[in-house]
Amino acid sequence: MKRISAPFAFLLAAILLPVSACKDDFLNVAPTGQLSEEILSTGKGLETLLTGAYSMLGGRLDWYGGASNWLHGSIQGGDANVGSSAGDCCPIHLPIQRFQALSNNSAVHSKWRACFEGVSRANAVLGVLVLSRDASLSQADRDRIAGEARFLRGHYYFELKRLFNKVPYIDETMAFSTAQKVPNDADIWPAIEQDFQYAFDNLPELQTAAGRANKWAAGAYLAKTYLYQHKFNEARSLFEQVITQGRTASGHSYGLLDRYADVFNAEYDNSRESVFANQAAANTGSLANANYEFVLNFPYNTGPAGPGNCCGFYQPSFDLANSFRTDAAGLPMLKTYNDPAHTLKTDFGIPSGVDFVPDTGHLDPRIDHSIGRRGIPYLDWRDHPGADWIREQEYAGPYSPKKFVYYKTQEAVLTDGSGWTRGFSSMNYNIIRFADVLLMAAEAEVETGNPEKAREYVNRVRSRAANPDGFVRRTDGSPAAKYTISTYETPWTNAEQAREAVRFERKLELSGEGHRFFDLVRWGIASDAINRYLAYESAILPVALNGSSFVAGKHEHYPIPASEIDLLGSDVLKQNPGY
Repeated sequence: MKRISAPFAFLLAAILLPVSACKDDFLNVAPTGQLSEEILSTGKGLETLLTGAYSMLGGRLDWYGGASNWLHGSIQGGDANVGSSAGDCCPIHLPIQRFQALSNNSAVHSKWRACFEGVSRANAVLGVLVLSRDASLSQADRDRIAGEARFLRGHYYFELKRLFNKVPYIDETMAFSTAQKVPNDADIWPAIEQDFQYAFDNLPELQTAAGRANKWAAGAYLAKTYLYQHKFNEARSLFEQVITQGRTASGHSYGLLDRYADVFNAEYDNSRESVFANQAAANTGSLANANYEFVLNFPYNTGPAGPGNCCGFYQPSFDLANSFRTDAAGLPMLKTYNDPAHTLKTDFGIPSGVDFVPDTGHLDPRIDHSIGRRGIPYLDWRDHPGADWIREQEYAGPYSPKKFVYYKTQEAVLTDGSGWTRGFSSMNYNIIRFADVLLMAAEAEVETGNPEKAREYVNRVRSRAANPDGFVRRTDGSPAAKYTISTYETPWTNAEQAREAVRFERKLELSGEGHRFFDLVRWGIASDAINRYLAYESAILPVALNGSSFVAGKHEHYPIPASEIDLLGSDVLKQNPGY
């Protein structure tokens, strides 16, 4: 128990001495405002600590700290522009979009703090678990709790590694020792591998709740960790196990949902396609349980989350929209999608009151589940009206985000309207989904000399996209655009051809889901790809992007936050190159 201070104890003893005689039990007082070790080390206490570690997957009740990485992964990767207007939140977003973020950028620091808070909470679980003497905890329970905590610690450090590169590594033994300053001078990939390997070896296949990590979620994450280090043989073998044997925490075999749109519909959360997800819930009495990260990212004005005029951020880029152009056979135009002959017709600069006919060329149907375009049904709300739903077209373009937007019929049921906007939704964010696993596996197959197996995996993803039951349709039942998509029927005999196709498929399938920037960096092509994107996009949107450039050897990672260096000292925390 926590002891009261000596001066106060002496005074209290003098007052209570006539009543308490010689007993000193009154000196022990229950802790206030905190839970004791005795409480936390029980099975229930450990589960409470573990829940706290899971809760950091969504960040720190802000827009930048969670697992979706919409700012860090998608905007930096060219999937989207910051959006909104030139005067709204620019000190935070614009430097990141332009690759001009400094070490005092609050969005960068927010991600750092959120991940290290997650690490701290995971370490707390592991530290208390060692101290627990609760006889009701079976060895299986102890293994599971440790496995989940180490899985979560692996996730938070995985995020830190790919965003900041070298960071201080602190495990539960260090966290529970005397205070010390830990430098960022070591490669932490081996420690991340060890956490996911432990989780894979010790977690059960079935869990009591859908949101808990299970054996196969750990296997997928471990394979992903191998992939990031170019350990392609290890990744290929483990991905194959996940694909052929993997099951959700509730016991369903992994697979693709029949319709692409259903992946981004809260009514299908924790489906067979969800390998591991940040859980969200609405109308629980706390907005902290909803999907807080995407609150800014709805069409502006009278659409979803309106009429609160919020907020118009995260507008898909011209480059991304053009990427969905296909040839007459239904295959993507890998190298020429931004050529003037192939770019999409848009309503850029055209007021909503002026007639406009949407693009009539061949398109991958995933475009209209990923991007809001004028004249195309926007979920069940209405046809997208164009400029009336865009805050400032000349600043961020004519498109609206769509993937993480709720349906009109779900409002007030799967969204929480008790905050300053109605956009607090219960839609999960899939940190890893099965289509992502298939495409990562395809990449590993290419790099280990099996391009035909890679083609099989890619075609599974494209076949789902080609399901006409999943096309966006008008009220008369007709397709909303000329959707033309096919599988790759010609064998892949050339590794470079296969590599290009797999990489482009990831761009199409996973657009707006926070992956693109990290993919470009780990492929070693970030400088060329991003500078090409910036040159193209800035010619259309000069106010937002003129003068932007990606510097190889610097912008692959964020700067270490200056306040953290100030706290520990520059002799302990070394700043990343170029900052």
